[in-house]
This record gives sequence, structure tokens and C-alpha cells, in this order.
Amino acid sequence: MLKGKTALVTGSTSGIGLATARALAADGANIMLNGFGDKAEIEKLRAGLEKEFGIKAKYSPADMSKPGEIADMVAATEKEFGSLDVLVNNAGIQFVANIEDFPVDKWDAIIAINLSSSFHSIRAAIPGMKKRKWGRIINIASAHGLVASAQKVAYVAAKHGIVGLTKVVAVEAANDGVTCNAICPGWVLTPLVQKQIDARAQASGQSPREAEIALLSEKQPMHQFTKPENIGALAVFLSSDAAASITGSAYSIDGGWVAQ
Repeated sequence: MLKGKTALVTGSTSGIGLATARALAADGANIMLNGFGDKAEIEKLRAGLEKEFGIKAKYSPADMSKPGEIADMVAATEKEFGSLDVLVNNAGIQFVANIEDFPVDKWDAIIAINLSSSFHSIRAAIPGMKKRKWGRIINIASAHGLVASAQKVAYVAAKHGIVGLTKVVAVEAANDGVTCNAICPGWVLTPLVQKQIDARAQASGQSPREAEIALLSEKQPMHQFTKPENIGALAVFLSSDAAASITGSAYSIDGGWVAQ
């Protein structure tokens, strides 16, 4: 469906972003990768996408806390591929503390990367999408874009902001062939979450699976993690012509977290 289209996925050198980039590449899209990591490993990922899916892939090291670098990345994508058709805003960081103990610099960094970067990338990308009368903007939010958890004030504020940003872009671009939607994952099994499970199992004497269920049960009825590939598949659908009239929506993919 996406053959001949180009997708820029921020924070795509690992995790959800990489899975989403792979899913879009598998559907035929050329890919602009972005994120931090070892240069050799990133080059391996980039070349691997080209070889496996027969598409073109490039990499931008743009720092998502710097608006100028974000604008340059969007411009470079359009110059390299001729267009930017699918923008996936995925880059994010996290820090946990009570409000009174939350460092101001951590608040500023999380708001910059988890929220403001999406504004800057959309602002740069949407004129070209409107001109071409086709575009898909997908913002990776979170269950925390819809509900709150303690000690995550900056993350929750940023993700709620992402859902609001999504709605405004959808309204403004409703008749320009451009859609904008948010994906709101719940628990996704990442290396950091695996460490939490292992620590819980060791401290409680539970088996790894028992510790996993205990962790999941704190938030969601379904005792299984969402896979990054599930999120990538949803992004592909939202990028398709079948989703042409779906805009301004926040899609929960969270094992029932926010249904309670």
C-alpha cells in the first residue's frame, strides 16, 4: 500500500520506533530513521531495512530537543526522497519522582522531547503534505495520554498534550488529505520493563511469569504485553487508504488498561 511513499519515524533505532519503521518498510515505504545509538549498529539497521524490504533507508541523527535540527531533518527527508508522506512521532524519555522532588531540568527535557518535538516535526512536515493532498501523521502517545499514574507528572502531561495536539492537527487538516491520529500503548515489554520484572521476581520469590502477571495486573486486565510489532501494524493501518477518514482519534492498544 505504501510503495513509493516515504516515512520518517523519530526514535526509531530501537523499540517501538524500530518496529514501526520495519512495519512501514514491509509495506513498501522508504524510511528515514532517527535516534541515538552506536553508529555501526545504526548503519547495520539501515542497510538491513534496504536489503530485507527492497526499499531505500536513510538515517538522521537529529536531536529531538532541538527545533532547528528537527526542521532540518524534515527538509532532508523531502530532499532525499522527494516527499515526506508518513510522519511517526515516537521519540520519548522518562523520569519518575513525586512532584515536589521532580527536577526542573527533567521536566523541561521530557516536555521538549515527548511533546514539543512532535509540534516541531508536524509544523515542518505538514505544508508539504497539504500541498500534495496526502499525508499521515501518527503520534505515539500512551495510556498515560488518557489516564494518570503517580510519579510521572512530566510524562503524563506530555502524553496528554500529544493527544490534544493530535486533535488540533486533525481538525486543521481535515480537508487537505492529511490525517492525524495517536496510538496509546499500555505495557510494552522493553529491556527496562524486563529489568523491573526480574527485580520483582528476585525480591518476592515469585517465578518470572508470576512477577510479570503481578506487574501487568497493577494497570491492565489482560495479562500479556503489547508487542512493538502490534503497534507497528496499527501504524501501517492508519497510514493506509482504508483509514482515510480516521482522524483525530486516540487508539488504545493497552490490554484493557483504560477500559476500567
